[in-house]
Amino acid sequence: MDLEQIKKSAINEINNASDVKLLEGVNVKYLGRKGVLTNILRSLKDLSMGDRRKIGPKANILKKELEDLIGKKKNSFINFSKDDLFFDVTKPGLKISSGHLHPLSKIDAEVRKIFLSMNFSVVDGPEVESEYYNFDALNIPANHPARDMWDTFWLKSSGPAKSKFLLRTHTSPMQVRFMETHNPPFQIIVPGRVFRYEATDMSHEFNFYQIEGLMVGHDISLANFKFIVEEFCKKLFGPKIQFRFRPSYFPFVEPGLEVDIKLGSGSWLEVMGAGMVQRNVFDAVRYNPDEVQGFAFGMGLDRLAMIKYKIPDIRLFYNGDLRFVRQF
Repeated sequence: MDLEQIKKSAINEINNASDVKLLEGVNVKYLGRKGVLTNILRSLKDLSMGDRRKIGPKANILKKELEDLIGKKKNSFINFSKDDLFFDVTKPGLKISSGHLHPLSKIDAEVRKIFLSMNFSVVDGPEVESEYYNFDALNIPANHPARDMWDTFWLKSSGPAKSKFLLRTHTSPMQVRFMETHNPPFQIIVPGRVFRYEATDMSHEFNFYQIEGLMVGHDISLANFKFIVEEFCKKLFGPKIQFRFRPSYFPFVEPGLEVDIKLGSGSWLEVMGAGMVQRNVFDAVRYNPDEVQGFAFGMGLDRLAMIKYKIPDIRLFYNGDLRFVRQF
């Protein structure tokens, strides 16, 4: 059988192959170890030099041509299914898979929306802070426990500056930064990531998110704060909510208080620390504390998400498990 006959026969069998199994048989017949074309190529060594030069190139070209034809035919079987022959218009469509927002992203967007509706502005600040803005200007003296190395991630000094740098332990430094460049009245929130060097458990992480709030004007009192925080919580958690305000201590507010909430018949949950801005903080930004007053508050974004979405462990936010994220 000469090469032209082999080519004609092989192409005919490839075209007539109706499934992958039959096509594989054609492949073995012509290109297998004992295939027709393979035997011709192996017999070239027994031919004269003239016949080798005449038959060899043609045989190799035919081999490459058959390999390409068999490959294309095989791909046509792979990309072809019975569904191509018939489409049932009554069959329910497949659910389109889409991405999911992380619960912290969802709660952050909702919190921003609520405060924007109450005429608050959203501002941002640096995560690497100086000792002055994180502690000194907020009336936290050098011997305060918050400066302990076990609570704060201190950074190595990279220059001649006297002030040390750290990863901010709260979003409160933006109170001072904002007041240095703005005059009252104003009301802002500062969402952002904070860092504290502490052991992790179900309710504590070394990296988490806070929402700082600040309102300063000429006639601001705790009554204004009470209205703002109650309206915020009702919009976030629903109208059936109870509030409890307890006295507390924070260096940059006086008096200080903590806010607890109760949803339905559940237990009391602490959600916020707050108070009237301390006079020393106003002095640091060159405000006259006899002319302006203000309140500040801070709450954990993670804590709000855990309450709203009934998440039992804060570590679930940061483990990267898509099964968790797909629920939101």
